[in-house]
Amino acid sequence: MAKHGKKYIEALKQVDKTKTYTATEAIDLLKKVNYAKFDATVEVAVNLDVDPKQADQQIRGAVVLPNGTGKSQKVIVFAEGEQAKAAEAAGADIVGSDDLVEKIQDGWLDFDVAVATPPMMAKVGRLGRVLGPKGLMPNPKTGTVTMDVTKAVNDVKAGQVTYRVDPNGLIHAPIGKISFDTDKLAENFNAFYDVIAKARPASLKGNYVVSVNMTSTFGPGLTINA
Repeated sequence: MAKHGKKYIEALKQVDKTKTYTATEAIDLLKKVNYAKFDATVEVAVNLDVDPKQADQQIRGAVVLPNGTGKSQKVIVFAEGEQAKAAEAAGADIVGSDDLVEKIQDGWLDFDVAVATPPMMAKVGRLGRVLGPKGLMPNPKTGTVTMDVTKAVNDVKAGQVTYRVDPNGLIHAPIGKISFDTDKLAENFNAFYDVIAKARPASLKGNYVVSVNMTSTFGPGLTINA
């Protein structure tokens, strides 16, 4: 069992474990008990009653948070010709083709998001064993395999977060920094949760969302009444 420090224990004392908080109440409380010496990340975990082994229950996608994440993302784009020029104009950090594939094959992974045009996926596919396990493989479901590289780069830079249900039915995602105004964090939470709620599989019977929790780096977890 994990041991917690005195500051965490003091923070936990201010949490009512029998209560479900509104998003605004939870954010205000997380701000009050925050003791991190840096700008902590606020995260949300949604527990879904789905079977990720079923193709239609593999909840996955991306959403642009209205107030961003508070983190700058380094974006690379696999593209050629006009799409390469468009990616550079949109602010992609690195744009390439075979040269970029080779660079990654040699061990370079200094980026947060990879975007690729559909024609490039035949080459990018060779990186599956490297990018796949790290969640960096471009995918149409997250908008990172597209001919509209301008939109893809702009979305990532504007605060897009990707989400994917894990084998236990959980989805984790950051929704901003503890320094954000409460209303901005609440707006980000609502945008993220709405997308998850709308992703309910048509074939699913009964309950979909089991629970929703919010926490910040080092902070206690709070149950949300979503």
